[in-house]
Amino acid sequence: MLSEPRSGRLAAWGNALLAGIASPDDAVHAIVGEDAVHRVEGLPGESGPVGLSLALGRLRALKVTGLRVALPAPGHPLGLSGPPEFNARALEAEEAVICHGAALGLVPEVYEAGPSGDVHAEVVWRVLPVREAPPADVPSLGEAERELAEALREATQVLSRLDVAGSGPVAEAAIDAYRARVEAAAGGEVLAPGYPARAVRVLELARRVSLLVSLASENGHGGAVSASEMAGRGEALRPVERTARRAVVAAYNSYVEERERGVR
Repeated sequence: MLSEPRSGRLAAWGNALLAGIASPDDAVHAIVGEDAVHRVEGLPGESGPVGLSLALGRLRALKVTGLRVALPAPGHPLGLSGPPEFNARALEAEEAVICHGAALGLVPEVYEAGPSGDVHAEVVWRVLPVREAPPADVPSLGEAERELAEALREATQVLSRLDVAGSGPVAEAAIDAYRARVEAAAGGEVLAPGYPARAVRVLELARRVSLLVSLASENGHGGAVSASEMAGRGEALRPVERTARRAVVAAYNSYVEERERGVR
């Protein structure tokens, strides 16, 4: 996952706000990022869409103490716990946020608006009931870090075997550019305040692995690529991509996991 997921920004900065570490203005600014506006629809007690600041305050009143991320893909309901309607919407969006302390989840619906040449994104977070159960296939931070180290080695070996220029200067330049873009959008923060240093490390490594997988999937890296070669690359790197997504979810969810263990 190359672009920072909106669910990650909402969960990370929502957690910081719920903990009193970030101000409402700072949290909303970081969550919205480069989008035009975010609204939340379907909140209990609200008759229509509301802004992020009010929505996060409402979630606190509903006894929400933390926010988790889900990044599902076909055949891999990563971070989800049901029911089927919520899972289907999350799978279509490829992401969702799950509330800890209340049986609610939020799924983003993204709309493009504005004239040609000045198109911007408007996001509506749809609130739906969720099943209170352990999220699917989410590793601990320690497990994610160990898996990522192996995945990075595996990705590099696959790229080399397939003669893909994904582990040299092209990849390094792409990684540096992506890191700079993400940090600029978040005011220099890889994650929101309050997250453990290990979560930052895991998230950065997961992004690196994801970018290597993306580079291997693009034409123009390593010469001409036939359809069969592209399919072979995808098959070889699919487990690596899954490992990276699991690690991203583990990093964003680490704040809530630590609270559950009584670390904070």
